[in-house]
Amino acid sequence: MDRQANLGRWAVAALFFINGFNMGAWAPQIPQMMERHGLKSGLMGVLIVMIGLGAVSAMMFAGKLIAHHGSRKMVIVFAICFIPMFPLMVLSPSPWIAVPFLFFYGAFGGCMDVAMNANAVAVERHLGRAIMSSSHGFWSLGGFIGGALGGRAIETFGYDKQALGVAAICTVVLLIASRFIVNDPPHAEDVEKPKARMFPRIPILYMLGAMALFSMIPEGAVLDWAGVYVKTELNANITQQGLAFGLNSGAMAMVRFLGDAVRNRFGAVNTLRASGVIGAAGLLIVAMAPNSAVAIAGFAFTGIGVANMVPIMFSAAGNYPGLPPGSGIATTTMIGYSGYLVAPSVIGFIAEHVGFRSTFGAVALLLLVVVSLARNAASADGVKA
Repeated sequence: MDRQANLGRWAVAALFFINGFNMGAWAPQIPQMMERHGLKSGLMGVLIVMIGLGAVSAMMFAGKLIAHHGSRKMVIVFAICFIPMFPLMVLSPSPWIAVPFLFFYGAFGGCMDVAMNANAVAVERHLGRAIMSSSHGFWSLGGFIGGALGGRAIETFGYDKQALGVAAICTVVLLIASRFIVNDPPHAEDVEKPKARMFPRIPILYMLGAMALFSMIPEGAVLDWAGVYVKTELNANITQQGLAFGLNSGAMAMVRFLGDAVRNRFGAVNTLRASGVIGAAGLLIVAMAPNSAVAIAGFAFTGIGVANMVPIMFSAAGNYPGLPPGSGIATTTMIGYSGYLVAPSVIGFIAEHVGFRSTFGAVALLLLVVVSLARNAASADGVKA
């Protein structure tokens, strides 16, 4: 069992990597799509919101599907559907043709997110120690590689070959990892009471969801708009545009690999409070940056802060007593991902009128709200290393 659980730990890490690698590779594609189709920030925000709409819509049912079929089976299905959406939306000849692919990119990516987090909780229970933050570290590692190298790949090979290459790499990783994913069987109680479990009447889950929302809006703002900001307001080249998100994700990866040990030593509440303050400070550096180098450094500093915030909320929800992890995580994640539904268009619209500096400065305040509510995540300490 120990060997199987250890292999499962690396398998779930590979799933997080695939999901993050896709998102990271998408970041440098955004300013290129805007230039290719002559789109302004506001309109691009409307297109990006389709990703969030797809994610939130599908997550309403992800927890139920995972409860019926188990996280192992569903994460493989969701990943198979998710991977081809990236090249399909990038290679679309017009932004309007890309709309359904953007929607399903968000839908399958979001469902995969819920399933792989539920599987990570199953691995935690098999191993008897926390792995959630380090699992999210692999998401950030994938995002770092996809973003940092994505801009260079576009510059060298073209946007189309970059998109096809990303899909090919993810397919190979999934084929290898699928053999070792820990089997998380259906939860009989959840199957018997599907309506009660789709939206559990547990107030703390909605509070955790709101905290995840305020933590994910800054993450989404960096993913969708960091490259655009350094290009339009700080004259960054294509490689620097990729680095804006890539280094943010790289910093998140490094901190998340340490996150489980930090959380177990200092507690979820203290870790969350410190993280929120650091993340807010990073966004303020971005807002006041005199050039692209300082802004990129600010995005990296932001990554250090926000790295462990969402994993703590997911761990708290997934380990809630008496509730299957798929349902707890689905509820919290669905609320959190609504940040991706609202933030892109709102941030794009505001930035088009007042600029990205003021916009990123305002987003920093959301992290301070999470700091004030940190005590609600104390249940994350239920898993000890």
